[in-house]
Order: sequence, then structure tokens, then C-alpha cells
Amino acid sequence: MAKEVTLTAALRTNLLSLQGTQKLLDQTQLRLATGKKVNGALDNANSFFASQSLTNRANDLSRLLDGIGQAAQTLKAADEGIKTMTAFLEQMQAVAQEALDQANAAGGAPADITSLQNSYDELIDQLDSVATDAGYRGTNLLAQGTLSVTFNEDGSSSLTIAGVDFTSGGDLGISAADFSSATAAEAALNEISAALDLARAQARAFGTNLNIIQTREDFTQNLINTLKEGSDKLVLADNNEEGAKLLALQTQQQLGITSLSLASQAQQSVLSLF
Repeated sequence: MAKEVTLTAALRTNLLSLQGTQKLLDQTQLRLATGKKVNGALDNANSFFASQSLTNRANDLSRLLDGIGQAAQTLKAADEGIKTMTAFLEQMQAVAQEALDQANAAGGAPADITSLQNSYDELIDQLDSVATDAGYRGTNLLAQGTLSVTFNEDGSSSLTIAGVDFTSGGDLGISAADFSSATAAEAALNEISAALDLARAQARAFGTNLNIIQTREDFTQNLINTLKEGSDKLVLADNNEEGAKLLALQTQQQLGITSLSLASQAQQSVLSLF
């Protein structure tokens, strides 16, 4: 049977001190390696779980932030579409005005009625093409699409934007060219004037929605940064402080080893008696 080795009180005290110092050294080295003073629930349960909660919320908002940014792009696409359509409507207005002027001068149909009507109808085709092409990632607010944006984790804060039908046969109410008389040309001008008013009003509405989304996007980004900063403050270590601790503990360890060596000399001196 193996005999138990007996240590003197001095040796045992120094050994326990060295073990404690080594434990602190391991802890300090871990903090320096990870950059965190709290690496798990055993280090500080309250700080660890509070930090996790803040980090989880920041991650949830980060996922929503992508959707908010994409919603802004959808609105920008619709806004660009309206700008282009407005330009076409203004060109159509110029064509219809020319037809009216010629009809008044001729006392009947315009002299260039065929050319004017062809130009007008071509602009209508382009108008419809823009309304069809103004979508972004499958959502087209100028072709009756609907956009829903969620701003917070539980969905209690959101914005829903209803699209419009901005084709010539839809909300804009633009008829095919008919410049057979001054009265017909005036009717076309009235239709274009109403369509322009509608397009400009819708552009303002989309602009307001875009400002809301961009403001919430900025707010969400700032909130994410605040949450991450708060999480870090709960668990991150001060590297300068931990570095100073490491040097102090290494010095303490060397002194402990020296002290242990001195304590062991008392036992070694017994050997000199033999």
C-alpha cells in the first residue's frame, strides 16, 4: 500500500497560494485572449444573461434592418417611375397642345393629325411600360403592389403602403389619341392635366413614406449600436487592466515558487543529519 506524503504547514500554505495564483493567471489569460471579463454564466450570471438579451435584440433588429432598407429601395424605384412618367405626360401635354393649336388654326382637324396621334400613342405605350417596369424584387407600387414594412421585433410598429395602377387605362385615365377636333384635343389636355395632378400627389405620398422609412432605418441602426455598446459594457474586459494583472500575477507566482523553495529547505536540512 502506497504511503501518503505528508507536507509541512509551510509547504502546504505556499502550495495553496501558488494554486490560487495559477487560477487567477488562467482567468486573466482567458480574459486577454477573448477580450471579455465575463465569458460564461459562471463568471457573472446577471451580466452574462443581460448581455445575451441585449445582443439577441440587436441581432433581431439587424435582420429587420435589411427589410427596412429593401423597402426604401422599392419606394425609390416607384418614385423614379413616377418621375419618368411625369416627363412622358408633359411630352404628351405638349403634343396635345400642338394638336389644339393646329385644330384652332384649321377650324377642324389638325394639319398633322396622323403624326400627332402616332406620337401621342407612342408616349402612352412608353407610359405603360414604365408603370410595368418600376418594380423592385417583385413589388411594383405603380402596378397595384403593396409594401409592408416591420420596424420592431414583435411587429407592433409597421407601415403598409398601398400601390396604385398607373397604367393609362388605370388610375391615370388616359385615352388613346383623338385629335379630330379642337374639342377632342381639349379633352386630351384635360385628361393629361388630371393625370399629372394625380402623379404629383402620389409622388408626394411616396416621398413622405420614404422619409418615414429612412428615418426609422437610421433610428434602428442607432438603436442596434446602442444595444451592442450596452452589451459590451457588461462583458468586455479592460485589456490595460488585465495586462497589468497578468504582470502582477506572474511576479507573484515567481515569488511563490521562491517561497515554496525556501519552505522545502527545512525538510532538506534533515538529510544533513544522516
